Amino acid sequence: MTDRPMIAVTPLMDYGRDSLWMLPGYMDAVLRAGGTPVMLPLTDDADAVEECAERFDAFLFTGGPDVGPDVGPDVGPNGTKPDADSITGSGATLPMTAVADSKTGSPAGDSTAASDAGATGRSEVLSPERDRMESLLLPAVMQLDKPILGICRGIQFINRYLGGTLWQDLPSEHPSAVEHHMNPPYDAFGHSVSLVPGTPLAALFAGRSEIAVNSYHHQAVREPAAGLEVMATAPDGVIEALWRPASRFLWAVQWHPEFLYCVDTRSQAIFDVFVAAARGE
Repeated sequence: MTDRPMIAVTPLMDYGRDSLWMLPGYMDAVLRAGGTPVMLPLTDDADAVEECAERFDAFLFTGGPDVGPDVGPDVGPNGTKPDADSITGSGATLPMTAVADSKTGSPAGDSTAASDAGATGRSEVLSPERDRMESLLLPAVMQLDKPILGICRGIQFINRYLGGTLWQDLPSEHPSAVEHHMNPPYDAFGHSVSLVPGTPLAALFAGRSEIAVNSYHHQAVREPAAGLEVMATAPDGVIEALWRPASRFLWAVQWHPEFLYCVDTRSQAIFDVFVAAARGE
């Protein structure tokens, strides 16, 4: 039997069909990297989420609907908000309270719109169920210091949960000539990103100062949370990748390597290094 790390993948929600689903690219890229991907249940049962955090080796926070307005760190007993540096593997107190859905309600839209929005980017659809679940899962995994990779919504959720801010709608709040919401097919390039020297992403793509990526989103990281550092930016300054130096492995990218991995070795390399971290390499 081979020693393949078990990679937990956060689920996508199709409200039109009242079902959970998954894009094959997330699963296939993890399989190619030598991991065994497993889609998690969508639950805000704290015990179940904690058990998932303990049992799996690494965690992939997938793309999907907009991050809800109530996502963010809880106020601590001293009136301050914990940042990324306060969440460690040393048993620190963590913000574990589920996010209430009273302000958001159930997202509207037919099944096709829900599927398309859940797959990638532009969406006014919210998923309070995912917000609640991931608000439990992220701190639990960070406390255990297990590898984390965030993609699209994943980078936005991680940043916002840890106290950073988001552009809520790039076309209206940060308009530019850069196409952040490309048309299909998505296994093609939309724009370039500049790699920040000295970061792990720049080291992974040694010898390159820029790489081409795809793009399908309208929210984006505005100000990184304390403890998170920028690894890549778009030509218009939009943050495209983050990492957390204090973690064993916490990377997040705004683009969609799960669509590019078959045609772009750099996209597969992101999954490769993630799964390698899950093996302890």
